Amino acid sequence: MTRVEVKDGNVENALKRFKVKFQRSGVPTEMRKRREYSKPGIVRREAKKEAIRNAKKHNKQRNN
Repeated sequence: MTRVEVKDGNVENALKRFKVKFQRSGVPTEMRKRREYSKPGIVRREAKKEAIRNAKKHNKQRNN
């Protein structure tokens, strides 16, 4: 569980720190993934598309 201490009564700062920790923990991403079921074949296909997209992006950056 993510915990953040409030220092000097500064709730806004604590809320910002909590949001950052929450994002880094990966919970929002996991929630989006579990929202609906995807067939294993579709998951593999999407992963392959993502890998191709990332490879093109990295090649483009190297060439510049």
